Amino acid sequence: MSPLSPSLRRRAVQAALGEIPFDRLLVNGRIIDMVTGEIRAADIGIVGPLIASVHPRGQFSAARSVDCLAERLVAPGLIDTHVHVESAHLLPAHYAQTVVAQGTTTIFWDPHELANVLGVAGVRFAVDSSRDLPLRVIVSAPSSVPSTPGLECAGAEIGGAEMTEMLGWPEVAGVAEVMDMAGVLQGSGKMQAILQAGAQSGKLIEGHARGLSGAALQAYLAAGVGSDHELTSADDALEKLRAGLTLQIRGSHPYLLPDIAAALKTLPHLSAQIVLCTDDVPPDMLQSQGGLIALVRLLVSHGLRAEDVLRMATLNAAQRLRRNDLGLVAAGRLADLVVFDSLTELTPLTVYSNGEPVARDGQALLTPTLPPPPQALLNTMKLPPCQAADFQLRVAGIRHGWARLRTIKGARFTEWGERQVTVRDGVVQLPPEVNIIWVRHRHGRHEAPPRLALLEGWGELRGAIATSYSHDAHNLVVLGRGEQDMMLAANAVIASGGGMAVAQNGELLAQVAMPIAGMLSPLPLEQLAPRFAALRAASGRVADWQAPYRVFKAIEGTCLACNAGPHLTDLGLTDGTLRTLVDPLVACGSTP
Repeated sequence: MSPLSPSLRRRAVQAALGEIPFDRLLVNGRIIDMVTGEIRAADIGIVGPLIASVHPRGQFSAARSVDCLAERLVAPGLIDTHVHVESAHLLPAHYAQTVVAQGTTTIFWDPHELANVLGVAGVRFAVDSSRDLPLRVIVSAPSSVPSTPGLECAGAEIGGAEMTEMLGWPEVAGVAEVMDMAGVLQGSGKMQAILQAGAQSGKLIEGHARGLSGAALQAYLAAGVGSDHELTSADDALEKLRAGLTLQIRGSHPYLLPDIAAALKTLPHLSAQIVLCTDDVPPDMLQSQGGLIALVRLLVSHGLRAEDVLRMATLNAAQRLRRNDLGLVAAGRLADLVVFDSLTELTPLTVYSNGEPVARDGQALLTPTLPPPPQALLNTMKLPPCQAADFQLRVAGIRHGWARLRTIKGARFTEWGERQVTVRDGVVQLPPEVNIIWVRHRHGRHEAPPRLALLEGWGELRGAIATSYSHDAHNLVVLGRGEQDMMLAANAVIASGGGMAVAQNGELLAQVAMPIAGMLSPLPLEQLAPRFAALRAASGRVADWQAPYRVFKAIEGTCLACNAGPHLTDLGLTDGTLRTLVDPLVACGSTP
């Protein structure tokens, strides 16, 4: 946060006293006061990027520009306290165009996905590409690269030295979500160094406390972590709030929101330590439903007062991010403002950033000029084309016979299973309702062959889905049953420099190219969103989705080795609970 110049402050003081004109005057609006909860009539005087005065209507009229708000409601700009921009598959400039039109004026970006491909260089790109945007971008330094050391190999590694370097950048406000919970609790050298760097910097340390409770949760907080967005239930949310964490209610798990909202309503008061975040929003949903504004509306629909939800998304968020220049419509704060039609519809009509209008009626007012991405962000799919045989699951030493294999059951939050299968000509014959999950390292850091495992609980896939955007190591992942379709989808992703593809019956049904780090598209949202929607629709021809877990989003998260249970990575079959690699073979036998 750069201090404003003394001359600007002096001009603001003079304008507030009526001695000089304001640069911009917003008149006939009604302010949503995040401190008192009142809605009151007032005019707002702005000097440069600063609110200079919030005063009774008609007290001043001298201004270079006057905007009449016609009794509309004025709130501070919305603040997203935890987001991976990469999940929208947009460049920061295109992302900014989209979300400012929805009322979001500040984000706290964890470029964890870019860092898992490119390391510190990926974070540097996040910082540099976020300059001079209508969106205020605050960056956190990824702490989990890879998220589960020893169980997966990403494109880079970040330890204490790299963390110290990034925390020294003025644009970086803290340590990003600490996903290696086991490393924290067990005192691994890497996590000790990262947490020490965070503590010495005096900046924020963000959490990822999925599944932690009781003594483990207390120990995690004792390490210096201050927030969590990995909520699993209403009880989980309340335990974390009572423990002292800043609770980041996220929009990417909407099925939890009714229970969480109901639980919050039982509390004597709504804590200032409740904030909002989006975490991950795909491009088609970002266009059709919105980002943070969609979460605000959902929480209101679940019975929370609009004023309370807006306070979570503004003043509470600003306090969490230690930004005393944001979060209020008040003199001395930056003029990041949203003009809403009503507390019922919550439609952003005009959005101001640094005192200038940046969006109106759902449309951004500025068109970015994008330089070409750095060469280091391209050509990150360091793989040759695949062969059909790469997708055949084999059991070493068995030509004809049987094998009992461990399986992955479920989507995202998985359990162990076992299946006895026939082996014919050295290849496992898939039983009904059993699929193949396939992972191959794509960063060029080791030469291990593809890893394959049996996948249950997804129904019977009728084709293949491939992605290079796969949390957290972002290796190439393919789900399917037939090697021809799996090969086709995988090779389409490799050839395009990354992205996602869907194949069925020897035909490529849909593809979205993401050639920038294998996860970002150069296209603006209006072009990318329909392509992604077509990809989602095509995947529905391959898989039968069952909410809340077996959904399209689970394709991108099915290899999350930091979660409990079995997961497949580029190093093999892993047990996220025990933090170990597991031999998939239980028993086998040959037949003549």
